[in-house]
Amino acid sequence: MACRSCRRQLALLIRQTAATPEIQNATALRRLVAITPRQFDQRRSFNSTPRQSASFREVISKLFNNTAEPYRIVKATEEIYKTCAREALYTISDKDRKGGTIPKTAEGEDIGEGKTIWHEEFKLAPTFSTWSQVTMLHMYLVYARLRDLDREAARSWQRQLIDHFFFDAEEKMDLTHGISSRGLRHRYLKDLFIQWRGIIAAYDEGVIKGDPVLAAAVWRNVFKAREDVDVRSLAAIVSWMRLCLKMLDQIPDEALYYQTQAVFKWPVRNELTLVDKPARELEGQLSQEAPPIQKVPV
Repeated sequence: MACRSCRRQLALLIRQTAATPEIQNATALRRLVAITPRQFDQRRSFNSTPRQSASFREVISKLFNNTAEPYRIVKATEEIYKTCAREALYTISDKDRKGGTIPKTAEGEDIGEGKTIWHEEFKLAPTFSTWSQVTMLHMYLVYARLRDLDREAARSWQRQLIDHFFFDAEEKMDLTHGISSRGLRHRYLKDLFIQWRGIIAAYDEGVIKGDPVLAAAVWRNVFKAREDVDVRSLAAIVSWMRLCLKMLDQIPDEALYYQTQAVFKWPVRNELTLVDKPARELEGQLSQEAPPIQKVPV
């Protein structure tokens, strides 16, 4: 029996290969068959030796590129997804899992151990919910950049990126949280898919309408609309999202295979420096010393 990892890769390849338009290969084959051989003289000479034409090489090259493209996309999106997924990664110890001593949130979620920026700097609990929301936030930034590709390529890249996430999410439910019922896992995955669609709409609206709307979307999804959220954290995340979108937009289409992951090497913590810097309009006012307090005789 194949291992879980092998089954996952096989399912991704089958979906991607089936989604690739077969008409491209059929067209290439028809062009290949349509190439007529050179006419030969009865006399034998070096000049009459048939040579491979440029069009023949182009057709063969295009045929092999169309065949290999699904595999390249699967591999590229897998590396991009791994970068997104590790940003808020958490673990649950085997001792707690076997002993049934896993701590819970007020909503009943399992609390694990996490030491990423999102856990330590932004005070988010190391739970499945935090991991999924932060991962989907990173995925959204890549998803938005992929819209610049042509229609078929964009759909192929986006489909594979989403598939990697849901395969991994189901695996975490099974192995990390012990949800052995496949029907229950699929019910949770449906809810997660609804959240993903809502995240796309909410972040799209924020990107278009401005930073306050985007900050509100981050507050609702990532921080679950908590009242004790540090406004500096929201401002830093929004600034970081804008910066990542700008850097992703500067990557050429052909370089998405190997340069996309580098964008997330810029930590969101660095944006706190920008947030703490006073606005230009306030520099003069904040630099002035407060007037001394005069005591009024009683």
